[in-house]
Amino acid sequence: MTYLETTAQFYQAVAQTPEVGLCCVQSSPLQLPGLKIPAIMAEMNYGCGTTVHANELGQAPTVLYVGVGGGLEALQFAYFSRRPGAIIAVDPVAEMRVAAARNLSLAEAENPWFERSFVELRAGDAFQLPVPDASVDVVAQNCLFNIFTPTDLQRALREAFRVLKPQGRLLMSDPIAARPIPEHLQQDERLRAMCLSGALTYDNYIHQLIAVGFGQIEIRARRPYRLLDCQQYQLSEPLLLESLDSVAIKVPVPADGACVFTGKTAIYHGESEFLDDQAGHILSRGVPATVCDKTAQKLALAYPQSVWVTDSTWHYSGGGCC
Repeated sequence: MTYLETTAQFYQAVAQTPEVGLCCVQSSPLQLPGLKIPAIMAEMNYGCGTTVHANELGQAPTVLYVGVGGGLEALQFAYFSRRPGAIIAVDPVAEMRVAAARNLSLAEAENPWFERSFVELRAGDAFQLPVPDASVDVVAQNCLFNIFTPTDLQRALREAFRVLKPQGRLLMSDPIAARPIPEHLQQDERLRAMCLSGALTYDNYIHQLIAVGFGQIEIRARRPYRLLDCQQYQLSEPLLLESLDSVAIKVPVPADGACVFTGKTAIYHGESEFLDDQAGHILSRGVPATVCDKTAQKLALAYPQSVWVTDSTWHYSGGGCC
């Protein structure tokens, strides 16, 4: 049996008998005005963070959600795109699609603004998304891609890239690991299905996104997720897993490398009123300017005595400079 078959069996079971806190005991549904979440949908909140970021969802985008779970984030996306078929939710597990359909019908009864037609459930998986090329504005997945091996992860990312329109956005929430996961844990198929042994390091995770062609990546949040202890997981020292919420934008990778925003700022503190580096960056004296990590490094190297670069905050919501 492959790890994908083990994962399918695992989620068949939890679709029929929800396990509260299966992925992340600290995660709670995003609260939105006028949105009521059925109790069973909240119980099936199988994710380590959130992919629903309001500033990505203007103008009622078409959203392809991969791995529907209990339907919670499909419902939240529908909050921003209130039209038939705006949300396409794909899942390979029939039992999970049945559970999501039931939960969405409950949500329709509790939310006057929501119509069941807003969310279309389709059979399919991350490797063969059932939509044409360049046909959706947003692809989203929560705590799914970390289950894949690196080879399968590349397949899933290439498929997401394929279906996105130019300027489209891949919204992801996955665990990442402070150091590489030991081989004996990677080989444990049930731990992988539980989002505990397939996590990549941050650098590797970002590299995977750039490798398929995403030219801009923005970190929305990074927080502690789980600690794998020495006794239970046969480790020489505890291993921290973190939850990473990110947005990857389908724009060309610049010649000097992708732009990755992690919340760094550059602050000019020289003698002049402002600094113009002749590369499109103008820094007013004493005023923090949000920049991508690449630009932060370039400014720090070019102006070591007059530009202060702050550490990553691991939160970025737009407005910065590449």
